Amino acid sequence: MLEIDRLSKRFGGVRAVDGCSFSVQSATITGLIGPNGAGKTTLFNLLTGTLHPDAGHVRFQGRDITRCAPHRVFRSGICRTFQVPREFRDMTVVENLMTAFANQLGERIWNPFFRPRAVSRQDDAARDKALQVLEFLELAPVAHERAGNLSGGQKKLLELARTMMSEPRLLLLDEPAAGVNRTLLHRLADSIRRLCAEYGVTILLVEHDMDFVMRLCHPVVVMSEGRVLAEGSPFDIQRDPRVLDAYLGGQYVALER
Repeated sequence: MLEIDRLSKRFGGVRAVDGCSFSVQSATITGLIGPNGAGKTTLFNLLTGTLHPDAGHVRFQGRDITRCAPHRVFRSGICRTFQVPREFRDMTVVENLMTAFANQLGERIWNPFFRPRAVSRQDDAARDKALQVLEFLELAPVAHERAGNLSGGQKKLLELARTMMSEPRLLLLDEPAAGVNRTLLHRLADSIRRLCAEYGVTILLVEHDMDFVMRLCHPVVVMSEGRVLAEGSPFDIQRDPRVLDAYLGGQYVALER
């Protein structure tokens, strides 16, 4: 589904991404790990058009999107979340989701005046879809709560819910487990699995929680100093000497096969 071919990005004398190449297969949950400064978030910014690479190519479903603007990348079917949730604090949870409903008639200034019934019907459809998504993610009880009042873990689920409103083909998750308590973390992992299995969404996620990655992702790609250091199954990655030396160290106890 996604091909990253020798992608590079410099900031002055620093090579944040240095000839990075790997692919993401359809209907998989691929983990992207590496130490701080490995280039993971920069890579996400390159994939979504926020930054343009100095060299290399990005292909999505066979189409070159290397230098597409962010809105064009989004319309092609790629959506992302961020390390820090960016909810509309003073809007309700369901209203936050409704903002992500595509091609809203009410966004054009004349439609509410000249096509009020069409706008109203579409608003009702957006609300119904938002409530279905919240039910799927077990957030229905807080549907009418102000988004700013949610816990950190609930805000991560809200981020995931907003991406679902746009029905992405490929979802990029940037540290979804960061700041989430262990109870909500299990819910989040289960939601990601179901999103892939039931909705057919392909997922690429960056994460530092190794237990979360190793139990959820297959395959796992390891970045170090802007390059791909290793890739393979969680079992193989946990036992790769290069990975242990560069990132995991002796602190991570390998899971049983």
